[in-house]
Amino acid sequence: MKLNVAAHVAAVMFFAGFGADAWGWSQKGHDVTCDIAEKHLTAATAAAVDSLLDGMSLVYWANWLDNASHTPEYAYSKTWHYNNVDANETFETRKVAPDGDALTAIRYCMGVIRDGSKGKDEKALALKMLIHIVGDIHQPLHMGHATDLGGNRIRVKWFGQEKNLHSVWDYSLPEGAHKWSYTEWREQIDRGSDMDRRLAVSGNVDDWAKQSVEIARDVYAFFPEGKNVSYNDVAYWAPVIEMQFLRGGLRLAHLLNALFDRGYEDGAVVLEWAGRER
Repeated sequence: MKLNVAAHVAAVMFFAGFGADAWGWSQKGHDVTCDIAEKHLTAATAAAVDSLLDGMSLVYWANWLDNASHTPEYAYSKTWHYNNVDANETFETRKVAPDGDALTAIRYCMGVIRDGSKGKDEKALALKMLIHIVGDIHQPLHMGHATDLGGNRIRVKWFGQEKNLHSVWDYSLPEGAHKWSYTEWREQIDRGSDMDRRLAVSGNVDDWAKQSVEIARDVYAFFPEGKNVSYNDVAYWAPVIEMQFLRGGLRLAHLLNALFDRGYEDGAVVLEWAGRER
């Protein structure tokens, strides 16, 4: 199936009218994001990333932060996986978590990588965090309501089995849509043209987060408490999941190319965003 980014953006628009204990996408979702990103790195970026990660791939580190955030050393990053926007808020009026959120974390990590005074270990840590958090902001419920912990308090049924809405979006829907390996996901959905890629990475990180907020609003409307999620619902949301995986991967590559490749001409917008205060 050839993915047309513009068509899927339209699909997301058609659908339009996080909590500390849940992670963004399943492990496979983050692997897909990083595998797509690796295929879109420039030669200069790929060499810089390879050096920082001592030859390990982005996929190798894709899920590291989910575990690290539970350790004393990195406990400060627990709130960095999400950026809540409650029902009575807009993206612009949302509250900033005192200990940081996904967007402040992305800006911080980009700043560390750009800082010539930082050593390799600090830059490597920032990179390992960045590659995960960029994936997180593309899981819509990581831009969901603080009041329900990004859907963790909303009980639904997955083909009759009790689950919470967040876990359905993290794992059940992607796996229900396609029982693929992460490489098969990348092979099947990353087939757009260069123009498609440019469309997907346009704007800055705030713009990308706003898209997830809008999708989250649609998710809440579609999945009321007690809803039994079944075949039609999987088919309905599969294009959005595909689009968010693809967007996450292309945008991660875009950020990394902007950070590491001085000859990358498309990175000015996201670098300017990274240098601003909220």
